[in-house]
Amino acid sequence: MNQVRRLCLVLGDQLSFDLASLQGLDQARDTLLLVEVMEEASHVAHHPQKIALIFSAMRHFAQALQAQGLRVQYVSLDDPQNSGSVPGELRRWQAALQAEEVHVTECGDWRLEQSLKDCGLTITWHADQRFLCSRHEFRAWAAGKKQLRMEFFYREMRRKSGLLLNGDGTPVGGAWNFDAQNRKALPKNTKAPYPLRFANDAITGAVLDLVRERFASHYGTLDDFNYPVTHADAQALWAHFLDYGLAGFGDYQDAMASDEPFLFHARISAALNIGLLDLRQLCSDVEAAYWSGSIALNAAEGFIRQLIGWREYVRGVYWLKMPDYASGNAFGNQRGLPEFYWTGATQMNCMRQAIGQSLRHAYAHHIQRLMVTGNFALLAGIAPSQICEWYLAIYMDAFDWVELPNTLGMVMHADGGYLGSKPYCASGQYINRMSDYCRDCTYNVRESSSDEACPFNALYWHFLMRHGELLRRNQRMGMMYKNLDRMPPAKQQALWQRGEALLARLDAGESI
Repeated sequence: MNQVRRLCLVLGDQLSFDLASLQGLDQARDTLLLVEVMEEASHVAHHPQKIALIFSAMRHFAQALQAQGLRVQYVSLDDPQNSGSVPGELRRWQAALQAEEVHVTECGDWRLEQSLKDCGLTITWHADQRFLCSRHEFRAWAAGKKQLRMEFFYREMRRKSGLLLNGDGTPVGGAWNFDAQNRKALPKNTKAPYPLRFANDAITGAVLDLVRERFASHYGTLDDFNYPVTHADAQALWAHFLDYGLAGFGDYQDAMASDEPFLFHARISAALNIGLLDLRQLCSDVEAAYWSGSIALNAAEGFIRQLIGWREYVRGVYWLKMPDYASGNAFGNQRGLPEFYWTGATQMNCMRQAIGQSLRHAYAHHIQRLMVTGNFALLAGIAPSQICEWYLAIYMDAFDWVELPNTLGMVMHADGGYLGSKPYCASGQYINRMSDYCRDCTYNVRESSSDEACPFNALYWHFLMRHGELLRRNQRMGMMYKNLDRMPPAKQQALWQRGEALLARLDAGESI
């Protein structure tokens, strides 16, 4: 074997043929390295389906690279020589192959990137060009701003991409954002598209057996594993959404319904985040669907905003503010995460629905995360580090760059309003308006202070009361505090006492 010129590390969320570090390869002298390591699979208790997805997709990608004539060194989790960490494997194979150069594309996790920078090897780093906005570009945009706002960043990304623009550079439809048209509840008897299913091949079957054996203690089941693990399957899932889901996505992307985990959502975020789909192609396909007349503007704009607006924005904030960002705790929350987040054993039907489907599918859509499980954590004063770890562990698409700003910043407002201008807090009335969850709940969403009252109601007002000194200064919270101030003192006291009782039950380790 000739001495290796380049050793190119490919991480489990970098399974793209267009990866920057994979360009200009010499098939005779360069080697690609993919590694399954226990450190990345267990630094939090990742959902077994998430581990299975990444390992299976990595093994399929390695096969595809080899089919192109590239030299691939693949390290499986059960390899007896496996050092257990990415830096350890990179050092081991650089020494074994006597590689002259080591090439790595930017990581999606500050912790991992820092460990690679500290591993003692000289590494040539490549920008992750799968994103529309580079780290450097975002830093330049954010320079001098005390607070950032996604809306203004999104407009810049629209101009840069040229998506949904008129010839004079103005936005199609006369507005940049049609979010107000994305908030309809699901009408009765409206049926969601049947989700596309994927058969498990021998590679995926072997991975499922491995994960079942090695990660039996992790929360979540492998029984309903149904995710694409190849580029072809990911394209099939995307095509299915374009045909059957996208038209309804515009109106109902915020809707929730009992025993309907997917509704009109694409389920492609995990495939996109690990490299099986291309951001630019997705946006182009959605824009083409609009121009062809097959979908409404609120569907096209709403989907594109999620991709080039919010997704790029949270990545920019992550790399701009890490590592200090991870320790944000603006409200000083110290309460531990309730056990029912890991089991779904709660009398609150909305929480039981959202957590139950998360354990079954490693999936919940953004409103279930933000306004159900996230809203409860915010109102209950859960320590940000604990709810962030839960989101990172439980969701198929959760990688640190996207999970941390979404949870710590948007869900918990723990960054003091840097990422978002106000806390996304709500009573049970929001959940009742956007879902049918309250219909079959033990608690009564129309009551606030009785023992039978929806816990979200009293906890919402309790949250506003206990953080009034901080939040009354927020102009976007003014109406909420006007409503609070109009309440008779006796009602305020009853809400406070009900909130105190609920929090005391959480502190005692009880479910509610």
